[in-house]
Amino acid sequence: MSNYESKDHEKVHTDFKERMTYGEYLQLGDLLSAQNRLSSHHDEMLFIIIHQVSELWMKLILHELNAAIASIQKGDVQAAFKMLARVSNIQTQIIQAWDVLSTLTPAEYIEFRDSLGQASGFQSYQYRMVEFVLGYKSPHVLKIYEKDPQLHKELEEAFEAPSIYDVAIEKLVEAGFDINPDLISRDYTKTYQADPTVEAAWGKVYKNVDRYWDLYQLAEKLVDIEDHLQQWRFRHMKTVERIIGHKKGTGGSSGVGYLKKVLDHRFFPELWDVRTSL
Repeated sequence: MSNYESKDHEKVHTDFKERMTYGEYLQLGDLLSAQNRLSSHHDEMLFIIIHQVSELWMKLILHELNAAIASIQKGDVQAAFKMLARVSNIQTQIIQAWDVLSTLTPAEYIEFRDSLGQASGFQSYQYRMVEFVLGYKSPHVLKIYEKDPQLHKELEEAFEAPSIYDVAIEKLVEAGFDINPDLISRDYTKTYQADPTVEAAWGKVYKNVDRYWDLYQLAEKLVDIEDHLQQWRFRHMKTVERIIGHKKGTGGSSGVGYLKKVLDHRFFPELWDVRTSL
């Protein structure tokens, strides 16, 4: 028999000799066998899973952000709104993950920290790609990935591509705003710097919401994403401080000091400055 009839008369499939199972579809065999502790300490499992789950969420964030850029570039801004809203919701999941990791105490972490060697979240290539797609380009980090030529090539492509804010500024130009022409032909490998013509354009958008509804919605979606990213960065910094204090990171960074410094960086500066000037 291929079906089982339960007490509530639902027919449940039970014969999967020639059918794909849930586990096969999700490749759970590979996924659930990837948590290999390098120590015998119980809590290393928590440490591995939290970071693996975060990487899976970042994969989806990149999937959505890159699709949103493509949609905006071809003029389908409405489709991008759904993708950007999804990114914000994904970010809440990653932020909450720090609450789980913070149950790891300093005494527990020190028992297996040496097993990590120089491996560190600082080396997360997907996080670097998220930064690139949001417009923060740091060329020195590319050297970390030279060990893998294919990965290095993918990162270089992301590094050289326009960010989501670049394509948003292009939409301001299409709407007829007087934008500094140097921004349209700028070198995308350089981290974006605030420009007064862009702030003036966003100011007009916020003062004429009905006329520029799509641009207004786009601006608010971007603010949501940056807001959530900064919350993630802050929770990251406080979790690290809680577990290792002010020790250096395993990857060689200054740890908490470095994480505090990056909190000052803004991805979409005019969208924050315009709130003061309105």
